[in-house]
Amino acid sequence: MTEGEGQEAQVSESQIAVHWREEDYYYPPESFVGQANAADPAIFDRFSEDNFPDCFQDYSDMLSWDTPWETILDTSNAPFWKWFIGGKLNASYNCVDRHLATRANKAAIIWVPEPEAVEPVAITYRDLYHRVNEFAALLRDFGGVKAGDRVTLHMPMVPELPVAMLACARLGVVHSQVFGGFSGNACGTRIADSGSRILITMDGYYRSGTMQDHKVKADEAVAEASKQGQEIDKVLVWRRHPGQYASQTPMVDGRDFFVDEVIAQYRGQIVEPVSMPAEAPLFLMYTSGTTGRPKGAQHSTGGYLAYVTGTSKYYQDIHPDDTYWCMADIGWITGHSYIVYGPLSLGTTTVIYEGTPNYPDAGRPWRIAERLGVNIFHTSPTAIRMLRKVGPDEPKKYDYHFKHMTTVGEPIEPEVWRWYHDSVGKGEAVIVDTWWQTETGGFLGSSLPALKPMKPGSCGPAVIGIYPAIYDEDANEVPDGKAGNICIRNPWPGIMQTIWGQPERFVSVYYEKYNKDRGSKDWHDWPYFAGDGAVRAPDGYYRILGRVDDVINVAGHRLGTKELESAALTVPEVAEAAAVPVVDDIRGRAVEMYIALKPGIEAGPEMETKVVKAIEVEIGKIARPKNVWIVSDMPKTRSGKIMRRVIAAISNFTDTGDVTTLANPEIVADIKEQVQTAKLAQGEKPKELSETEVEEIKSFGSE
Repeated sequence: MTEGEGQEAQVSESQIAVHWREEDYYYPPESFVGQANAADPAIFDRFSEDNFPDCFQDYSDMLSWDTPWETILDTSNAPFWKWFIGGKLNASYNCVDRHLATRANKAAIIWVPEPEAVEPVAITYRDLYHRVNEFAALLRDFGGVKAGDRVTLHMPMVPELPVAMLACARLGVVHSQVFGGFSGNACGTRIADSGSRILITMDGYYRSGTMQDHKVKADEAVAEASKQGQEIDKVLVWRRHPGQYASQTPMVDGRDFFVDEVIAQYRGQIVEPVSMPAEAPLFLMYTSGTTGRPKGAQHSTGGYLAYVTGTSKYYQDIHPDDTYWCMADIGWITGHSYIVYGPLSLGTTTVIYEGTPNYPDAGRPWRIAERLGVNIFHTSPTAIRMLRKVGPDEPKKYDYHFKHMTTVGEPIEPEVWRWYHDSVGKGEAVIVDTWWQTETGGFLGSSLPALKPMKPGSCGPAVIGIYPAIYDEDANEVPDGKAGNICIRNPWPGIMQTIWGQPERFVSVYYEKYNKDRGSKDWHDWPYFAGDGAVRAPDGYYRILGRVDDVINVAGHRLGTKELESAALTVPEVAEAAAVPVVDDIRGRAVEMYIALKPGIEAGPEMETKVVKAIEVEIGKIARPKNVWIVSDMPKTRSGKIMRRVIAAISNFTDTGDVTTLANPEIVADIKEQVQTAKLAQGEKPKELSETEVEEIKSFGSE
C-alpha cells in the first residue's frame, strides 16, 4: 500500500465512524422468552472467558459418548486445536439411533418436492435409521470403503443426501458434499483434492419447474479428477424417480450403478456405528480462496457435533417438538450444521425443500410453512430480498406463525431486516442474525434470542464462548466505532481442524497475520483471522462489513476472484482477466468480468459468450457474470498489477480515486466511457451506495 493509499484508508475508517448509524432495539416477545432454551442470564457467566475452555462441557454433555473424554482442549500443536481428547462417539448414532427409544415415530425429515402437486414425504426417525443402515451396508460392502476414506457427494436437495452423509458418518468415512449447482469440473477438482474413489450423485432433480440433468456432471467430474490424477472406482447414482432414468447421459458399464437396484440386497441390514475418536474428521467442506486451489475445511467429529448441537439449542432455540425449516442448501456449511447435524442431533423435525423459493410463485415458502406447521424459519438475505421484491404482500395471505427466524450468509440491510420481521415474522418472531463461516463450523456472532435485543443490520454480540477483537494492520485493537479486521482470540469446538492436505496454508491464511509467537502452545498467542472487516458499537454489537480479501459473495456463495479469473483464462483468446463485485439488489453482489484479448483477436459478443461458458463449466452457473467487458487494456500499477479497485469503481459508478500513479492512467477514462455508456444504454442506473458499500469497492483488490 502506498503512503497515499494508507492515508485514504485511514480517512475511510474515520468516515465510517462519523456516518455510523445505530438502529433501535427490538425486544423478544414474552411468549418466546417463556419457552426459550436459554432464558437464564447466568449462561453468560458460565461461558465467560474465566470459565474457558471448561464452559464447552455444556455442549459436549448434549451428546452421547461411547467413551467419555478426558481433556477438553489440547493446544500442544497450536494452532491445530484438538477438542474432547480421549472421547469416542459416532455422529450418525447421535443424530438417529439415540432418538429411537423416545421418538421413533416422529418425523426426522419432511421433504418437500418442488412440483407442488406432489405430496411432502415424512421420514420418521425409525425410517431414517433403516435407510442410513442400508446405505451404510452398501457403501461398506459394495463400495469397499472404511473409516478414514473420503467419499464425494454431488447431490441436490433430496432426502438421499442426508441419508448418504449419515451413512458415511456411521462408518467413520469422511464425506465431502459438493454444492449441486457447481459444475462437473468443480466437483472433479474436489474429488482429486480429497482423494475420493467413490462419487455419489443423482440422475436429475427439479429446479424452477424443469427436470435438470445432473448425471451429466458426474461424467465431467470423473474425467476432470482423472486428469488431475485421481481415479473414481464407482459412481453411485440415486434416481429421482426409482426405476426411471431422468438423464440423457448413458450409464458407464462397470463404473456407474443405480442405488435403487444395488440396495435391494442390503434391505434390512444393520451396521453397527463405528466408534470414532472425537478428533477424527467427520467431513470436508470446500470453500473458495484467493488462490486457484479450493480449500477443504476439515471438520472434526466431537468438537463440530458438540458445537452445532449447542448453538442449535441455544441460538436456534430448537426443541424436539419444533418443526424447523432452514431454506439453505445442504451443499454449503449452513446446511451441514443447521439442516442436518444440529437439528437431528436434537431430535427435531427438519424440513428439506427441493426447489427454488419463488416457484411457482412468491407465495410458495409461506404455503409450505402453513401446511407443515413450521415454527422456526432460517434463510439468507438474498432469499429475503428476492421474496420482498417479487411478493412483498404474500406472507399475510397465509396462516403460519414463526416463533423464531434466522438470517445467514451475508449482512442484511436494516430495511430488508424490518420487512423480514414485520411481514414474514408478522411481528411475532425473534430474528437471529448470524455471522460465521465455512471454516468456523457454527455461529460466531449473534444475539441470544431470549436474553439480548435484536438490532437491524447488526449480527449482535459474540456468541457465548467466543471472544473477538478488532485489530488494525499492526495488531492494535481499534476503538469502538472504527473499522478493522475482526479476529477471534480463542479456539472453539466447531473450528476447522486444518485445510485438507494443506496444513501450512491453514496457518498462513488464518493465523500467521496476528500470531505473536510461532512456537507458542498458548492459545492467547494465536488469534483466528476471519478475513472480514467489522465495526463494534459501544453496546458490544458487531456489524460485519464484508471480506477483506478478494472473495465475492454472490447470494451467500463465496466465489474466489482467482477461480473466476482462472476460468476465464481457459479461453485461448483471453490474455488477461479481472473479476470485480457489483452491488446487486437481489444477490447482494454480482460478478463482472473484465477481459483483455490477445493481440490480433477481435472483440465481439461471441467472445463474451465464450468467457461466460468457461466460467459456467469450470465453476457453475452461480458464478455466471452479470456482464463481460472486453477492454483494450487493464489499468495497472508500474509493477504490472491490475488495479481491480479502479475497474470495480467503474462498474459501480463510484469514484475511481487517484489514478495518476498508474502505468497507463489514460486507459481509465476509456474504460469508464465504454462500460458506463453501455450500462446506461441497457437500463442500468447508478445505485445509491451505502458508506460500507463504497468502502468495500474502494478497498477491493488492494494489498
